[in-house]
Amino acid sequence: MTSTPRDTGAWIRRFHPSDAPVRLVCFPHAGGAATYYHPMSMRMSAEMEVLAVQYPGRQDRRTEPCVGDMSKLADLVVEEIRPWTDRPLAFFGHSMGAVLGYEVARRLERDGVRLLTFFASGRRAPSCVRAEDVHLRDDAGLITEVKKLNGTDDRLLDEPEVVEMLLPALRSDYQAVETYRYEPGPALGCPVVVLTGDRDPQVTAEEARAWREHTDGSFDLRTYPGGHFYLNAHAPSVMETVAAQLRDVRAAAHRAGEA
Repeated sequence: MTSTPRDTGAWIRRFHPSDAPVRLVCFPHAGGAATYYHPMSMRMSAEMEVLAVQYPGRQDRRTEPCVGDMSKLADLVVEEIRPWTDRPLAFFGHSMGAVLGYEVARRLERDGVRLLTFFASGRRAPSCVRAEDVHLRDDAGLITEVKKLNGTDDRLLDEPEVVEMLLPALRSDYQAVETYRYEPGPALGCPVVVLTGDRDPQVTAEEARAWREHTDGSFDLRTYPGGHFYLNAHAPSVMETVAAQLRDVRAAAHRAGEA
């Protein structure tokens, strides 16, 4: 059952309200915020309405407790997304956001809501496990790891006041994603498109291809030059990939309806 949302609340950000026939829900990376997707929303709002999830513990939600458990976070997010299912949905998640988006998608499918497409960026397949302990390191060790990924301006990470604000969310997010363990179950029924950087230390080519086992729909892998945050340098190409995929899926659904 769906309903028409009246406002976005604390969890969902709608930077550019649109009457487009499709909604793209975006999930930020560890330590990230909904504003990371503001440029995507601005450029794509004519074709789709872009929503971004704002996790607690950052920016305007900085005083709220962080959620360091992926399953609990997914349970919370899915309830916030349900009111937005009055239009067809697609998900885009980067890094930690890909894991969270996948778990939210699984929950929605159990309730009969199937995505148009799930876009998994910068993250290995859920079934690929690595032993990681970044969330257990001291503050300096955690910041050092974040710097290696080149997703945040190092000048900001050298500012004590900025680091003090970022650390709680970073540590909680790393805890959530590093302690996450995939629980076997039905594969997604929607297409999955995986996007990755060819020099991403967090994702090997084999780990990216393993997403194929998590969908009964079509599968596509797009590899870009770059590291973990390859999409910062290739944003226009990534956005066109998203738009083209959703055009194709909707066109195929339209043709099937006419058959």
